[in-house]
Amino acid sequence: MPELLLELFSEEIPAGQQRRAAENLKKLITDQLVEKGVLYEGAIAHATPRRLAVHIAGLPKASQDVKTERKGPRTDAPEKAIEGFLRAAGLSSVDEAQVQSDPKKGDFYVAVIEKKGELTTDILANLLPGTIEKFPWPKSMRWGRGKLNWIRPLRAITATFGHEGEDPEIIDFEVDGLKSGDTTYGHRFMAPDAIKVRRFDDYAHALEQNKVVLDFERRKEMIRADAANLAFAQNLKVIDDEGLLDEVAGLVEWPQTMMGRFDEKFLSLPEEVVITAIRAHQKCFCLRDGTTGKLANHFILVSNLEAEDGGKTIVGGNERVIKARLSDAKFFYDTDLNVPLESRLKKLDNMVFHEKLGTQSARVERLVELSNAIAGQINAPIADVNRAAKLAKADLVTDMVFEFPELQGLMGRYYAEAQGEQDNVSAALQDHYKPVGPSDSVPAELTSAAVALADKLDMLIGFWAIDEKPTGSKDPFALRRAALGVIRICLENKLDFAFDQLLADHLKHFNLAGDAAETLESLCGFIEDRLIVQMREQGIAHDVLSAVLHKNGLAKGVSLVNIVARANELNGLVKSEQGESLVAGYRRAANILRAEEKKDGRRYHEEVDHKLFKADEEEKLATSIEVINEAVAANIAAEDFATAITELSTLRAPVDAFFEQVLVNDDDQNVRVNRLNLLAKLRDTMHLIADFSKLDG
Repeated sequence: MPELLLELFSEEIPAGQQRRAAENLKKLITDQLVEKGVLYEGAIAHATPRRLAVHIAGLPKASQDVKTERKGPRTDAPEKAIEGFLRAAGLSSVDEAQVQSDPKKGDFYVAVIEKKGELTTDILANLLPGTIEKFPWPKSMRWGRGKLNWIRPLRAITATFGHEGEDPEIIDFEVDGLKSGDTTYGHRFMAPDAIKVRRFDDYAHALEQNKVVLDFERRKEMIRADAANLAFAQNLKVIDDEGLLDEVAGLVEWPQTMMGRFDEKFLSLPEEVVITAIRAHQKCFCLRDGTTGKLANHFILVSNLEAEDGGKTIVGGNERVIKARLSDAKFFYDTDLNVPLESRLKKLDNMVFHEKLGTQSARVERLVELSNAIAGQINAPIADVNRAAKLAKADLVTDMVFEFPELQGLMGRYYAEAQGEQDNVSAALQDHYKPVGPSDSVPAELTSAAVALADKLDMLIGFWAIDEKPTGSKDPFALRRAALGVIRICLENKLDFAFDQLLADHLKHFNLAGDAAETLESLCGFIEDRLIVQMREQGIAHDVLSAVLHKNGLAKGVSLVNIVARANELNGLVKSEQGESLVAGYRRAANILRAEEKKDGRRYHEEVDHKLFKADEEEKLATSIEVINEAVAANIAAEDFATAITELSTLRAPVDAFFEQVLVNDDDQNVRVNRLNLLAKLRDTMHLIADFSKLDG
């Protein structure tokens, strides 16, 4: 079957946008083809710095014929209704319509509309220009006198369609004066001449012959393998950096891997500084000694050229730049070390955190207060927490962090250690930013944990106070990450404390955009939503956690550890046979109560009168509820949720027996009311653990 080859050849596309753009292009085209009734066997997208390419195989020559029926009005309908039907169906008279009969509705008109399939080349010629013109780049540009918006100037469009073994047909269209054709170009410097292509196989082969490796993953593996081989020859090992590897593979079409070196004196710098400087400025990979594991004074660079001198000039140029950058870094480091962190705090007065939330200096004051409050709750050393919170943001005004913002926190730790701060204080300056992602560890030491929680909770309560909450997929201040950080720090360190009052007290530092109680409830709900997502990944269903949260949420003064402990035990109960039966009994009781309370216009919550019982099953259920209610309440107070759930599960038998033998709506009104009060006691007892009405099913 025929295949489509489309290539959009341009100036250099930013590395981070290439693969997503290629996949978007493929999806846009294939979605439109399917919508037009053109099915295909397979599609693949490719990207290099100067081209996006899409190959769609197994296309038909034309779309299928389509036959549809449109039902019209009855044959005896008003004339205007029939005329409207004919116009909508594209018929000139009722003679072109069919008449069908319905035993109940009588005779009515039906229009049979047949649409011939279109040639695939015509469909492509119509849809490709619009796809290119409306392509969703995050940022785009115009050039010359053209009107097309593209990531970089578009230079050529290759679009061919045809069977294997035949000369393909050019899909004929034009975009902003640029006509489609069957010509592309190889490497910018080593093979700049035009290349005529037919189909994908000879296209990919022709590019390779002209110094372009089309496949992104293959370029990555070439770089990875060549770098590893160069390093191994020197008893070195490349430091893994998948992000940098992706970026470099997007910067070259013909990867050439080389090794350079720098002066050993720069190894006196913290290794993160060396790695960051080399990575940020030159996109080069750093290496470790294969024996000691220490940072080596070598680096791997990837060029886009086969140099005539074997790469000496390219390596030499990179070595000179890296020497200059590392010299700057050493100057920054030595200069920063000479200034105590505490003496830098005044400069935070001039650094704005957020226009509505004040300066970094004001934020540090809030962090100190909130960290101390948290320290009191989790038994962290108050003096150390106070010191760490005070210095937490001091490195933001150092020369090193100004040059490399990604080293914030880390440099604070190095400077604090060098200036004689306590180990746990120094560690907290780095760790209070953690976790920065789902794969990052959480701070385990209590000093770090206290400051980390304060840092994240201050962010959350501050942005909620000024009504700058995440919306949809937009989260410019990473508040979802902050909430997940709070959850992970508390759960992984088993920090069993409620922070609703801490948040309420901390809220007083801000100019509120709304009601304080509503703000706190909204923020607690946001954190709970993140908790539901987090726990779902650990096997706790959303409805189980929702059942717990409805009665025992953060805004009600319950800790995250407490909530998750309840949810874990409830999750085990509802998955058991005994639990399923108990929940079914609860639902039956709750449904009866809901219906009767609505009918009677009242809520049943009075004491149960044992003298009104007519059946042993009533007495047994009432006695069980009284005993189990007391036991469950005591176990919950002791936070022994496993025992509480075990106690609750013993209600299964008396509940089952009650519903088998007892009719709630007895003819005697007093007996009926007493039985409804008994069901209310059952509901209230089960609600000690969670709101079972929130469970699915």
